[in-house]
Amino acid sequence: MNADRGGPDSLTSPPGAREEPQIEEAFDRLVEEGQTRLVRPLLPLAATGFLGGVDVAVGVLMYLVVLHRTDNPLLAAAAFTTGFVALLLARSELFTENFLVPVTAVVARSGTVPQLIRLWVVSLAANLAAGLAMAGMIAVALPDVRDTAIEAASHYAHLGISWRSFFLAVLAGAVITLLTRCQHATDNLGVQLVPTVLFSFVLVGGQLFHSVLDSILMFTGLVTGRSDYGWADWAGALGWSVLGNVVGGLVLVTSIRLLRVPHRVAEERRNAD
Repeated sequence: MNADRGGPDSLTSPPGAREEPQIEEAFDRLVEEGQTRLVRPLLPLAATGFLGGVDVAVGVLMYLVVLHRTDNPLLAAAAFTTGFVALLLARSELFTENFLVPVTAVVARSGTVPQLIRLWVVSLAANLAAGLAMAGMIAVALPDVRDTAIEAASHYAHLGISWRSFFLAVLAGAVITLLTRCQHATDNLGVQLVPTVLFSFVLVGGQLFHSVLDSILMFTGLVTGRSDYGWADWAGALGWSVLGNVVGGLVLVTSIRLLRVPHRVAEERRNAD
């Protein structure tokens, strides 16, 4: 009798046995893609990161336009999701997307820690460079949204060093890493779009503290010369949000996800020796 129709196999199979192959397949995809990201040459790596900053800045543009015209933060958050849809379809990359995929490859010994640090540094720098350029164009091209940008960015610039701001950053890192994990659960692009829209809405609708996204908002206010915060405030916010994003991505999501496939991790590490 077919096990899918309630036969003997369905009674004797341990709980979770049916889903384990899908989890292992996702693990294999993460290792393979992570290795590719880690060994990517410098120029393509920087270009991919720069384009990631451009894509997210498009989302910031839509966020500011809708927020200015409707004064509704949730509608604006829904508009922002266009940036993450572009990020997925264009295959560009955010710094915070690299807390699961390449880390899994490093744990599996398909990459090294220096390669991971190089990936993080270059992708973050490229994201921010693109974000600054796009913020300048937004401020010049759309003067009506300048005050909206200053007000929205001021919230993040003045969060300061506190448990509240730290946990907002931790939650942002966890949300983005969970988004990455959901995207890698399937090869179906249509299905991948669902978590892309949902989790990016959570990120902005919940006003979580995301290093790249909130930097672009702050840049838009800073280039106007009229913001109530300065470059030092931005730098402090960036450092604190990066720390929280890393903790949220690595501790709350990546490390626990890897505990679901310890045998596959051990197998990959043995094969690498």
